[in-house]
Order: sequence, then structure tokens, then C-alpha cells
Amino acid sequence: MNGFEIYKKMDDDVQAIYRSRLLTEILLSLNDGSKKLSQLREITGSTSQALIPKLRKLEADHLIETKGREYFLTPAGKIVASGIADSFVTFWTINKFKHFWLRHYLEEIPSPLLKEIGCLYESEILKNRGMEILNIYNNQLKMIKEADHIYGISSVVTKGDTDSISERVKEGVPVELIVPLHVAEELKRSPYLKKIEALKDYENFKLMVMDEDIKVGLIVTDKRLSLNLYKKEGIEYDISTGLFSFDSKAIEWGEMLFWYCKGKADFIKFQ
Repeated sequence: MNGFEIYKKMDDDVQAIYRSRLLTEILLSLNDGSKKLSQLREITGSTSQALIPKLRKLEADHLIETKGREYFLTPAGKIVASGIADSFVTFWTINKFKHFWLRHYLEEIPSPLLKEIGCLYESEILKNRGMEILNIYNNQLKMIKEADHIYGISSVVTKGDTDSISERVKEGVPVELIVPLHVAEELKRSPYLKKIEALKDYENFKLMVMDEDIKVGLIVTDKRLSLNLYKKEGIEYDISTGLFSFDSKAIEWGEMLFWYCKGKADFIKFQ
């Protein structure tokens, strides 16, 4: 049974929640912790007369329960409320950055990560504009400079990035990089070859290659996330626009993307 069939089969219960502002607000409020009736009045801006029938319905559906004078989510209610909260965060994230998603190639982001894209809601889009033609690049170099560890997925390689990474490795910062085959081939040529070879004896440096193209550019550190994508056609890497975040959930999302790609990569053995 697919999602549409389940929706039609359970339309009365499911639609009732999404149709009713109060039912939704009660569940989302209790998802943050127990509440008294007076607190629910304040949060929802509604009267007791309006709230009580909704609370009784949620109790009858075994989604909430009362202890003393407070309302709590039941275990089933926590699942439902969490799902509702996640759906709203996902929709809000898609809408907040809709031009970024519409103009970029998302097909290389694994489906499980796309489902968790709401983790990026506390992010911002930075662009290269006017005199700030290196805004994205400079922010990424700043990230690398301030990091205590660095995970990266590189769809392109530049001399500045290589120098910055090399410096941090030599300072003892753990660095793990994943590159596609075409970048790995480029690293075998000047001016990159000597820089990479100089790092071969550093145990805190790991370089890995994937035998398929990677349509993302990712830097995730202990402090920040940077995400760049290919333009919509999936041919040209977009260096002019990027998504950045200091939020812990966004950083965790970036780490999950890195670990997913790492599971498909092979370590480069230095000769």
C-alpha cells in the first residue's frame, strides 16, 4: 500500500489534524514538552472553550494524556507530532531556498539525505556579487583555517584549496578528502602532485577516490558546513553560489553525506 492509498484509507483522522490549526498547534506545542491548559491558551491564542474539545479528541485518539493538570504526548503521539514537525521543517526548508534547489542538480544527493533536507533550515545562501567575486571561496578558506577537523568532497580542485588543506594537515588537523576520478587524475599533475606527495607520511591525512562522478562540493568541519552543487543541467559546477551553516543539525547532515560517499570510495595508496 503506497502513501496515497494510506491517506485515502485514513482520511478522517489524518485530514482532521492537517485541517485543524488547533490540533496541529497542540501536537507541535506538546512535542516540545508537557503543557498546562493556560500555556496552550497562550501559545495558540485560543480560549479554553476552543481548546478543550480538541484536547478531548486527541485523548480519544490516544495521542495525548493528562497527568495532574498537564497534557503530555503518548508514545504514539510523539511519533505523530515528530512526523508533523519534520514535514513542516522540510517544506519550510524547500520553500526558503527554493531558487537554490531549482537552479541546481540534486540527483547526486542520496535519497536518504534528501529526505533529511530539513536539517538545513538554519542555513544561508551566499553568492559572489559585485566586488565580492570571491565571497564563496574566501568563506571556504576561512572554514578550513578555523577547523579542528575537516571532511571534504571535491568536484573541482584549486591551488588555493590545496595550499590551505596542506597547511592544516601539517598543523596536525585531521583531514579526510574524497575526490572523483577526474580530480584524482588532476592531482597527479603539476602543481598538485608535489603538494599531495608531501602529505603522504601524515597519518592525519586521508585521500580517497570514487570511481563515479560526484556532483557536489562539500566541506564540513566541527564548526560549519559548506555545500556547492552543479548547475541544473549537471554539467557545470557552480562556484558562484553556496549554502553555508553553523547549525549543528546541518553539520550532522553534511557528515552523513560524507560518510555515505566514503562508504563508496577507495583510499589512494601513495607510492
